[in-house]
Amino acid sequence: MREGHQGTGPGAITPDGCAVELYERLPAGTEPDIIAAAVPAGAHILELGCGVGRVTHPLLERGFTVTAVDESPEMLRRVRGARTICSPIEDLELGETFDVVLLASFLVHAGDVEMRRGLLRTCARHVAQDGCVLIQREGGDYHINVPRERSEMGVPPAEGGGRVDPAGCTVRIVSAEPVGDGVNSVHAEYVFPDATWTQTFRSRPLTTEQFEEALAEAGLRADQYLTEDGMWVRAMSSGA
Repeated sequence: MREGHQGTGPGAITPDGCAVELYERLPAGTEPDIIAAAVPAGAHILELGCGVGRVTHPLLERGFTVTAVDESPEMLRRVRGARTICSPIEDLELGETFDVVLLASFLVHAGDVEMRRGLLRTCARHVAQDGCVLIQREGGDYHINVPRERSEMGVPPAEGGGRVDPAGCTVRIVSAEPVGDGVNSVHAEYVFPDATWTQTFRSRPLTTEQFEEALAEAGLRADQYLTEDGMWVRAMSSGA
């Protein structure tokens, strides 16, 4: 298990504390629509951290070609219809470029600065010169408005500081506690009628300025903030 990360609940748990069976149950939400609206029709997408294909499968249904990357073989076994590659994102060296590189799931907020640099360098070296990188950021109050509901799937909050999504799951961010060096330990709960999962992981809050500085360090620049809350960003190569 990665330092500072852990997960509990039925089934396999990945090194960053994600439960495979949990992510098989969670719906894709609005992510595929946001992605599809921001990139050319039929684009070839490199999806970094694809998990079980929660977003992969809706993108395939919309006519995109997807190369799906994840470090967990247990996750990748659930992906259908896409080329799959098992690798840590920061180590990926495919020797090819893509119309779109997708870094979702708040991965840009990795608590380890060197890991974040590695993630963004992977994005930069795999995006075509006229392509784009789509990045999902945390909301501005992600670490201070706790306990609270997760809103990325667009589902109204449930009673008691959570939400019930269409899969019948109440999702709560229970706490975000400082552990030093600007990093917080975040604890999340996912409660279904028949099973409960938890995940604890380390996350580094980034202001917009800090985020754009991290992009620049990797040779990228923010092109457009795609959502009003600023959580989805389209970036380009700084030389484009």
